[in-house]
Amino acid sequence: MILSDFDLLNFINSKRLKIEPFNADIVRENGIDFRLADEIAHHKDMGKDFIMDPSDEAMIANSYDVQKGQDKLIIKSHEQVLLSTLEYVEIPDDIVGIVELRSTWARHGLSMPPTIIDAGFRGTVTLEVINNAPNGICLLPNTRFAHIVFIKATSRVEKSYATGSYSGQRGIKLPKAIKSE
Repeated sequence: MILSDFDLLNFINSKRLKIEPFNADIVRENGIDFRLADEIAHHKDMGKDFIMDPSDEAMIANSYDVQKGQDKLIIKSHEQVLLSTLEYVEIPDDIVGIVELRSTWARHGLSMPPTIIDAGFRGTVTLEVINNAPNGICLLPNTRFAHIVFIKATSRVEKSYATGSYSGQRGIKLPKAIKSE
C-alpha cells in the first residue's frame, strides 16, 4: 500500500517517520519531495585507460572529488555525479521508500536510477545522477529534486537496515567496495 499525504503526515506527526528538516511543503499527494544538499561528488579524471576496480576501497575513495558547501551544483554534459538529500530520514521497520527523480528534472535531461530505501534505514540519501543533455545543468541546494514514495510492508521486517552499510550516513557516501562472496 502506497502511503497518501494523509498517511504520511500521520506517520510524521506520530514520530514513526522522521524527516529533518521538515517542511509541510515537501509533502505531496502520494510521497515526499526531498531537496538537494550543498555537496556534489565528481569523478576525477583518471585518464582514458583507467579501469575502476569496484572491490578496491582505496581506488574508489581516490577516484572522487567531493565538494561541500557549494552554492551551485554543476553537472557537465554526460557526467555522472553523486548528490545528497538535505533531509535526514528515519524509516520504521514496516515502511519501504522508493526514490525517483522529479519529472521536471528528467525533462531537462537528467536521469537517476530508482533507489530503494530499506525498512529501518536512517540517514540522508545519496543520489546517483546522470546528465544526458548536450549541455551542462546547474542545480541549486534546497531545490526539490527527488520524490520518495513510501510503501507499507505487510509486516515488520525481521532484518532491519538500521545496521546496513549506508545507514546513519550524513551527506554523500561514496560506494562501498564490492567483495565477492
